[in-house]
Amino acid sequence: MNGIARPFMLIAVVCALGGMVWGIQMSASQDHLLSPAHGHLNLLGWVSCAIYAFYYHLVPGAAEGRLPRLHLAATVLSLGLLVPGIPLAILEHTDMLAKAGSLAALLSMLLFGVAVLRGRPEKAAFVHQR
Repeated sequence: MNGIARPFMLIAVVCALGGMVWGIQMSASQDHLLSPAHGHLNLLGWVSCAIYAFYYHLVPGAAEGRLPRLHLAATVLSLGLLVPGIPLAILEHTDMLAKAGSLAALLSMLLFGVAVLRGRPEKAAFVHQR
């Protein structure tokens, strides 16, 4: 896996490992207070980033240009704000990071939607051409 797909997959793997360790820690301590942040790390980090990676890998035309790099930046920003922001909101310190991270996550998904619409599935790796 090369190009923009690679950093998305690397982020996915790091988030999966972090989510697993966090889940084990919560289970061992019997303290599940921060499980919403753990869930967002797994869903936005592991699942969404893996889907992004596979899509960009399978539809190389969608991985071209500045849009995928902007999508990657919005995704990294959303994870960097939202995952620590949710615990801060739960612990009633501040909800500003969670709010900003939520908006960045929305932007990330909108950018992915544009990438999907602009992608050229007829040139996708999984389409058999005669």
